Amino acid sequence: MVDLCNADGTLNRSAVGWSRTPLHRCNLPSGLRSWGRAKRWDYWCVTSYPWIVSFTVAHVDYLALVSVWFRDLESGRYVEKNVGSPLAAGVRLPETVGGADIDIELLGSALHFVESSEGTRLCFDAPLKGKKRFEVDLLVDAPADHETLGVVIPWSDRLFQYTSKHNTRPARGQVRIGSDEYTFGDDAWGCLDYGRGRWPYRTAWNWGSASGLSDGHVVGLQLGGKWTAGTGMTENALCIDGRLHKISEELVWEYGLDGPRRPWAISTPVSDRVDLRFEPAWNRSAHLDAGFAATRADVCFGHYSGTIVDDCGTSVAVDRLFGWAEDCRWKW
Repeated sequence: MVDLCNADGTLNRSAVGWSRTPLHRCNLPSGLRSWGRAKRWDYWCVTSYPWIVSFTVAHVDYLALVSVWFRDLESGRYVEKNVGSPLAAGVRLPETVGGADIDIELLGSALHFVESSEGTRLCFDAPLKGKKRFEVDLLVDAPADHETLGVVIPWSDRLFQYTSKHNTRPARGQVRIGSDEYTFGDDAWGCLDYGRGRWPYRTAWNWGSASGLSDGHVVGLQLGGKWTAGTGMTENALCIDGRLHKISEELVWEYGLDGPRRPWAISTPVSDRVDLRFEPAWNRSAHLDAGFAATRADVCFGHYSGTIVDDCGTSVAVDRLFGWAEDCRWKW
């Protein structure tokens, strides 16, 4: 295990690099001197077409946020619950991936992430209008020897990010909305985005992810862009049958924000490692401007098709792999 930060809160340069398993302790500085730039989050998304469940627990010094939503792409049903805690009172997130359970109760809503040898159990319970409740109970497995992507992005000695991305983790369980129940089982997959770092005020990024069965393999896509440019590091990788295949070149993302529901193209400009077409089915768009903080996010869910190439040069066909691709721009 390596510390992300030095004793003075600057980046520990020996922590820069990438790994196939989580190896970092994210000992971010505290106190007024560094207050406001630290960002911590655990984001989970569980997909089983046509269903999506998303969990966000974020701590940004001046605010903590819990956001959970469910979407049925076929019926159009959408349920969302957001609760916040000014100054992040009572919210603590672990310094290592899966290093501790997360338990948060705010305004009648309760979120619990419970770690065990089986995996991570994601539980949420919150009231809705009309005396209904929004309840989620999902277990995301942690298969033995399953590889993930951990990487430190070094903008500078004082601005940096550690991210641990996990995909193709089998999931199972239920979502209940009032008296309606949705059961996740076959072809349900969990994806974790664990992030800890100190960010610049203005940031933009692309992120694409997908998990599922294709061409006789369990295939996971981990695709990034914009925010890593110029740092010498990328967050690009393929997970094929539990084995991580790192891609060290930046990707080319082709799409238009004037029409994000049109197809996207994502490729490697130098090698033939990635040649994908993404066809959105739904755009979860969020535009917010609160002055000092603002976001424009287009998070499109849909299907990937094309080809990917592993470390050994073997080509794998990607055939309508369900996931998402996003363009996000923040002031925070």
